[in-house]
Amino acid sequence: MSTIATNQSELYHAIHDNFAKLLADYQRISAEMSRDCGVEGHIKNTKISASDTLAYLIGWGQLVLQWHHYRSQGLHVDMPKTGFKWNQLGMLALHFYRQYRTWQYKDLLAEWEKTTTQILHLVGSLDDETLYGKSWYDKWTLGRMIQFNSASPMRSTRTKVRRFMRQQQII
Repeated sequence: MSTIATNQSELYHAIHDNFAKLLADYQRISAEMSRDCGVEGHIKNTKISASDTLAYLIGWGQLVLQWHHYRSQGLHVDMPKTGFKWNQLGMLALHFYRQYRTWQYKDLLAEWEKTTTQILHLVGSLDDETLYGKSWYDKWTLGRMIQFNSASPMRSTRTKVRRFMRQQQII
């Protein structure tokens, strides 16, 4: 299968499979080590923690759900998020880190699982035409916007988290 989903089933499995693999890695990181800054950050030449990567994934996942909810209600969506432009994604990442800074690691894991489950439910409730049949934002279909902001970041985060785990001799 290509890394770019082209239908509902592929998108669902991309999210599900990337989530499962990354969750297994996160579960090998102790709560004490979860705040160690050794993971490549979302801003060039920065290091963040495993907890920060979870905050990032939760933040983007919640945005995906919010975008769909607003659009389904006929409401305007500020993309990517009110107060941020597409050329400010580093600042948006910092916003997510701050938003979840005080959360315990186990709570971040639970929230990420809940968010991912909600995204999977959303994808499962939509047909191929809704996901891939027309542009949803600019030239992108809804399916691509969901993948760009769920499965794809999970996949790239896993690479960074595993690199951190190797450095910490966890794997």
